[in-house]
Amino acid sequence: MGMKVLVVGGGGREHAIATALSRTGDVTINSVMAKRNPGISRIAKEILIHRETDVPRVLDFARKTGSDYAVIGPEAPLETGIVDALEGAGIACTGPSRAAARLETDKGFCREMMDRHGIAGCPRYRVCHSVEEAISFMDEYGGDLAIKPIGLTGGKGVRIMGEQVDYDGAVDYIRKIDGHVVLEERLVGEEFTLQAFADGKNLVPMPLVQDHKRAFEGDTGPNTGGMGSYSMPDHMLPFVTTEDYEKALTIMKSVLGVMKRDGHPYKGILYGQFMNTAEGPKVIEFNARFGDPEAMNVLTLLSSDFTDIVTGISEGTLSSARVRFSPAATVCKYIVPKGYPDTPNAGDPISLGEMPGSVILYYANVEERQGQLVTLTSRTLAFVGIGRTLAEAEKTAETAASSVTGNVRHRRDIGTEKLLAQRCDHMKALR
Repeated sequence: MGMKVLVVGGGGREHAIATALSRTGDVTINSVMAKRNPGISRIAKEILIHRETDVPRVLDFARKTGSDYAVIGPEAPLETGIVDALEGAGIACTGPSRAAARLETDKGFCREMMDRHGIAGCPRYRVCHSVEEAISFMDEYGGDLAIKPIGLTGGKGVRIMGEQVDYDGAVDYIRKIDGHVVLEERLVGEEFTLQAFADGKNLVPMPLVQDHKRAFEGDTGPNTGGMGSYSMPDHMLPFVTTEDYEKALTIMKSVLGVMKRDGHPYKGILYGQFMNTAEGPKVIEFNARFGDPEAMNVLTLLSSDFTDIVTGISEGTLSSARVRFSPAATVCKYIVPKGYPDTPNAGDPISLGEMPGSVILYYANVEERQGQLVTLTSRTLAFVGIGRTLAEAEKTAETAASSVTGNVRHRRDIGTEKLLAQRCDHMKALR
């Protein structure tokens, strides 16, 4: 009797999850998604097109399809307690409980937990619940701050003083969100993502990835959900030393230990976004699920059985021996509608062009109408190039991404040697 796995979510990340699961022979994949993802639709046996945050409906579908396990893709269903409901019905989940997911869903909870337990890498911060309190801390601090809404923002809610807003702009933004903010020291350095599988007590890291949030080439324009990302053949990044890496991993292990001691064991994917500063890695944020696009890099490289990892997470038997990744570089480039992220143009037909053999295509926020792909309002398609070197992977991804025709664009500079050299030079200058 085969294993039945429910994948919750319908974006590019979830297509990558479903694809990784489907590489196992005896597994049936079912899907709940708000919009029909053409890629997931070709993999899943049973599909429910419905809001992923409607917990009773998702639970009912999971029962009807006889799902043994569920892998939760996005953060919003985690906040609604979907894992608590599914596990209460005997369906094991790759994803944290509502209480454990607060690491992402409540930025104030995360900072106060790190502070209370003396976990390294916590920037100076203040959790505020009124406009007056927030402005008072800004004036007292006197320097540039990162302004973060306390709750979920889909990766687009942060405003950085000195980069995106000035003092007056910061005050206006704080008023707009009624003062419910976490104010943090502005971290200067190079960002990197360390994701790990967690079973409540064991943590198994994945290859390091660097995401590119800014909309346009040269890291300009507004923040997005992520325009693309890359990873290196040795699974490290050249501006992250072994010492930096070990510090970041130790921080994540400390968080796992604290969550267990506090009665909220963390199971699923723990995503650490770090800023590598002159003093070493500082925590920008934790996410309670795979990153998007970073999921595409690591799951494309995953060479061990993903269903074995899913069972290891649920049984508390996860070990590094069960998790292996191919020794290759990856470059992910997202195609987005013209005008994204501020004024995305939806409803435009697009066509795929040249697809090199070593590129993987993940469908994201895109619709298929009578065999024709059509853009929606968010990131459309993700192309992941794989290669022995970063240059090889970048060339493959660029060939595929640039061959798409339609009212779309992408960042051509992601994964290029030139951009990587700039990152390394920046880190050297800081140290």
